[in-house]
Amino acid sequence: MTTTDTLLTVEQAAERLGTGMRFIRRLIQERRIPYVKLGKPVRIPESAIAAYIEERTVPTLGNARSRFGKAA
Repeated sequence: MTTTDTLLTVEQAAERLGTGMRFIRRLIQERRIPYVKLGKPVRIPESAIAAYIEERTVPTLGNARSRFGKAA
């Protein structure tokens, strides 16, 4: 996280991921995503959402096959 990173509310983070707020709260509770606690309110850095998406992006078969060469 950088100091210029935008902090998102739980609702905004859920909207970015296309999920419900309950899912975001579970990610926070299980510490599967970094967050900032500002007293009682919780904020999620925008970079944390981007990293979460990047880590869980599955490559296409075309990209996967190119790494292994052609089949016999």
